[in-house]
Amino acid sequence: MTIKVGDSLPSAKLTQATAEGPKPVTTDDIFKGKKVALFAVPGAFTPTCSAKHLPGFKQLGADIKAKGVDAIACISVNDAFVMRAWAEDQAVGEDIVMLADGGAEFTKALGLEFDASKFGMGTRSQRYSMIVDDGVVKELNVEEGGEFRVSAADYLLAQL
Repeated sequence: MTIKVGDSLPSAKLTQATAEGPKPVTTDDIFKGKKVALFAVPGAFTPTCSAKHLPGFKQLGADIKAKGVDAIACISVNDAFVMRAWAEDQAVGEDIVMLADGGAEFTKALGLEFDASKFGMGTRSQRYSMIVDDGVVKELNVEEGGEFRVSAADYLLAQL
């Protein structure tokens, strides 16, 4: 079953990519008592993710936070080392929390996984964005396969 607006996020363990190395975190650590703009990508270093999705949130991050968002987080079914390398490559700094869902536990619990085996990638996350307020989904924007529109930073910003 796919998560929907009004649902609480499932509890899951993730790994935060930090300059000091991988840091285990829970969904409560990230979302409890906070308003978070979360976006998910099928994979770090993939074309649309690197050319449009992450850069959009980097460019509009201050505008998003000015609308009352406490944190912006990016999640992918990659490991924390890949997520950190991608953050460094994209010069993200600490403005965006980079989260690794290496085993796709969180992604599967949301019902937003897809099989990218035909691309040599295995289980991955669908491309989406959401606004989460104290662990409750307030907006959810899931892309159709191959699309990049409703999960973009400017679309999310307009929802705030």
